[in-house]
Amino acid sequence: MKTDILVVGAGFAGAVVAERLASQLKRKVLIIDKRNHIGGNCYDCYDKFGVLIHKYGAHLFHTDKKEVFDYLSKFTKWHKYEHKVKACLKDVIYDMPINLNTINKFFGRDFDQKECKKYLDEIKVKIKKPKNAEEQVVSQVGWEIYENFFKNYTIKQWEMHPKKLDALVTARVPIRLNTDDRYFDDPYQFMPKKGFTDLFKKILKHKNIDIKLKTDFGKIKEKINYNVLIYTGCIDDFFDKKFGALPYRSLKFKFKNYDQPFYQDYTVINFPNEHKYTKAVEIKHATKQKISKTTVGYEYPSKIGEQYYPVFEPKNEKLYQKYAKEAKKLKNTYFIGRLAEYKYYDMDDVIFSSLNLFKKLKNKI
Repeated sequence: MKTDILVVGAGFAGAVVAERLASQLKRKVLIIDKRNHIGGNCYDCYDKFGVLIHKYGAHLFHTDKKEVFDYLSKFTKWHKYEHKVKACLKDVIYDMPINLNTINKFFGRDFDQKECKKYLDEIKVKIKKPKNAEEQVVSQVGWEIYENFFKNYTIKQWEMHPKKLDALVTARVPIRLNTDDRYFDDPYQFMPKKGFTDLFKKILKHKNIDIKLKTDFGKIKEKINYNVLIYTGCIDDFFDKKFGALPYRSLKFKFKNYDQPFYQDYTVINFPNEHKYTKAVEIKHATKQKISKTTVGYEYPSKIGEQYYPVFEPKNEKLYQKYAKEAKKLKNTYFIGRLAEYKYYDMDDVIFSSLNLFKKLKNKI
């Protein structure tokens, strides 16, 4: 088997750079993926009740990068959707991320922004440079908010105390002093009108692109003749885990259908303290599908299964750097994406990186 470019992985990292190389440079591209579908974790499909679900958890498009939005807009029409997440504590619903509404409701106050800032300054722990996820939160909102909204959720999600996790884990969640209850504040917040899988089909619909699913790179790499390799899988798998396995957290999903238009009032409700699951996702709020039934997905963090989240501990970063050093020695081989770079990327960051990789490659191949 022969091709100009071999791309391992049919998620956004692989699909975007494949499309650019095929359409702009007229290269023959072969994409392989061990799953039985394209789209990576953004894959959506209809369940047996006719509800469009996100099989691997909620994926909501948002970006501050016009280049990314303009690129995807070539392949889909959009509908506006601004994501809102709530947290449920003892049957009381709060805004999440923490904002002025959350603080007033939790403490039974009626602060304005100035009063809220003064109160947080009084209760937060004075830490100049937080060393871990716990310190990151208490240095912004103090112990009560941390104990109720963050601590147990983090332990469920990572099976690890926040003290042992990098500050970056909780630094990604903003703290707001206004009443903005949107999860993201990016200027571009939309959902593809016909879903993500339809978007991927259109990105990959090119005469120069071939796709082989249910195909493991490790088993067929010696059977394919290629000039350039773009690898989006786990970097430690590529090197046969020669330095040891990089740890990941995974998710298990349980989907339940309800014979009613909607089951809950919001797309995502987090459960920091109650239940074994961390969140309940009713993606129908975001897809805006018109159907009389609905399906809710319940997310259960797991140490085994598909690799979702790199575990941010200093020792893991050191291990990754060993693999990254080996990767740099290889010619015409490029590692990109969450698994290949052992980073927590949002989808727009992945797409942006893939577009930049294409710009780099177009003068080389």
